[in-house]
Amino acid sequence: MKYIFFFLLSALFVNRAYSQDTLQHIVAGRSNSAAQQKAPYVILISADGFRHDYMEKYQAENLIRFGKTGVRAASMIPSFPSVTFPNHYTIATGLYPSHHGIVANTFYDAARQGTYSMSDKPKVRDGSWYGGTPIWVLAEQQQMVSASMYWVGSEAAVQGISPTYSYYYNERISNERRIAIVKEWLVLPEDKRPHLITFYTPEPDHAGHRYGPEAPETERAVRMVDSLVWQLAEAVRETGLPVNFIFVSDHGMTAVDREHPLPMPASVDISRFRAISVSTMVSLYAKDKADIQPLYESLKKEENHYKVYLKTNMPAYLHYGAEDDRMNRIGDIVLIPDWPYVFGERTPNAGHHGFDPTVVKDMHAVFMAWGPAFESNLDIPSFENVHVYPLIAEILGLRITEDIDGCGEVLQNTLK
Repeated sequence: MKYIFFFLLSALFVNRAYSQDTLQHIVAGRSNSAAQQKAPYVILISADGFRHDYMEKYQAENLIRFGKTGVRAASMIPSFPSVTFPNHYTIATGLYPSHHGIVANTFYDAARQGTYSMSDKPKVRDGSWYGGTPIWVLAEQQQMVSASMYWVGSEAAVQGISPTYSYYYNERISNERRIAIVKEWLVLPEDKRPHLITFYTPEPDHAGHRYGPEAPETERAVRMVDSLVWQLAEAVRETGLPVNFIFVSDHGMTAVDREHPLPMPASVDISRFRAISVSTMVSLYAKDKADIQPLYESLKKEENHYKVYLKTNMPAYLHYGAEDDRMNRIGDIVLIPDWPYVFGERTPNAGHHGFDPTVVKDMHAVFMAWGPAFESNLDIPSFENVHVYPLIAEILGLRITEDIDGCGEVLQNTLK
């Protein structure tokens, strides 16, 4: 009787909240099928820039406790480049960046004669830029309702499909309100209730960039995330639903040399090349392909605290060369700085990411999972982030309908 009263009261509150919430995007007419109403629940949480060792380093007590009730990885290895948009979308699709097309936070597409940037909202919300089948699209295709409290790609209709419930990224919505929204989703009627929810927070990435990974401000940001996840878990517990949690990050963070930023090499002629330069990678797109080899040879002679590659000779293990570049979005020439150096004309931020994760362990991300589907108190070795997608699909009972880079067997032992 108490549960029925709680449910009716919650439903009344949710309906009133929905009528007043002008920021939420809802796709009308969607429902869970009868079979999907019985499916498990997954909340996928990402804390941007949460390095693999932050939990122990800064004694994130709630996360440590959750880890002991479930699964903990030594680390999760991001895809190259170890930056935000490519890796969040890799987690969402099970594909390497070169295969799903979001190859950097900013990149040039020759076929479109246009540049995608994470700060360009019309491009971010244009589903035609995104390859692969995000996990929420897979769910919706199989008559399972999904929801997103932020995730790369969720603001766009990929393959014409958005999550049933979603919000555009907006840091002005408080954490308390975001948690309340998740709870509101979970007390919807069974046919309207999402079984997959994505949830993103920009910390501790902001603090790590500005102050560095060793700073007290970063420690405070880690503790904030720890509290946020605990509050979210408590709100979910109050619904009485058997929810599975997966806590990840897109990449780690490392301190860099702030005294000697690397300038753009003098031989780069920007009248002949489009140059997209960020701290940990310079991508050069030739306007005339005949200019590629001469510039490459000049850059090889200038090489100093960075490596220069043709797209055709990138190391195969990075999955970032010509053979992998399905949408032709990787630069014809790519410059990668040697850690701890970064490119830039001004004093760089204290913390950075984007380096080769096989060389710089600080790039490694975090992975934890707990809930009714997962083994308890299980430690597993490091693994690549492409394998999260088939894990979620397995829990939710979704059929993967296209080839992906992830393999379900890698994390099969984490499940009961």
